[in-house]
Amino acid sequence: MDPKITEVSQTFERFKAAFVRNDFDTCTRLLSQLKVLLTAFTSLPPLFQETSNAIHELTTARDIYEHAVVLSVKMEDQDAFERDFFQLKPYYTDARGRLPASPQEYPILGLNLLRLLVQNRIAEFHTELELLSQSALDNPCIKHAVELEQSFMEGAYHRVLSARQTVPDATYAYFMDLLAKTVRDEIAGCSDKAYDRLSTSDARQILLFSSDKELLQYVEKEHPEWEIKDGFIIFQKVKDSVPCKEIPSLQLITQTLSYARELERIV
Repeated sequence: MDPKITEVSQTFERFKAAFVRNDFDTCTRLLSQLKVLLTAFTSLPPLFQETSNAIHELTTARDIYEHAVVLSVKMEDQDAFERDFFQLKPYYTDARGRLPASPQEYPILGLNLLRLLVQNRIAEFHTELELLSQSALDNPCIKHAVELEQSFMEGAYHRVLSARQTVPDATYAYFMDLLAKTVRDEIAGCSDKAYDRLSTSDARQILLFSSDKELLQYVEKEHPEWEIKDGFIIFQKVKDSVPCKEIPSLQLITQTLSYARELERIV
């Protein structure tokens, strides 16, 4: 066997052993070595040269980048996820006809859709969907992300949070937790605009917490400006601290009439 392939295979085995025991420092170090070693293979993207070991090299490289994506999720590093995903993506698109399908393809594509949803990059979310085949859209991992986006856009936040219990893959838990926080922050932002105060029981229900303890921890960490007193969460304090700006209604009316007269002269 080619010595370069042997070195990559041996290093990758050490990486996978560290991956299983969640030794992230070792994984990160070995992954950097693997990425450097892979640059010696001309069969990989973007060259895709036909070599005697091309299929083996492509398959190994795809496996490495798939592990890298999952590692970034375990390490809760969204920047690393994005980098590794875009290094992996050509193996799912440009090399599709040359390699057998990977069982990790749809779970990872679904993970990327979740990431875009969590980051509120809805246009990119739909762009990625447009690139998928009908069979991909029918896959449970992709459908899960699509249904979440629909629920989020509809404001059906209960469905978004309950989906945490039915994730199609364990790696989805990280992004689902982030999405739950996004949902609660969205509700909280609306609540302190709509109400002067709320009872803790009502606030707990609105913010979709199962206990007062969870609610109080959330308020203490995320909204220390809210006041909790006599079983109520008081938002009025927040409103009073924000100066109100008067709308210059007379000036706006005068300007609008002036524009109308000028348009009439032009016509």
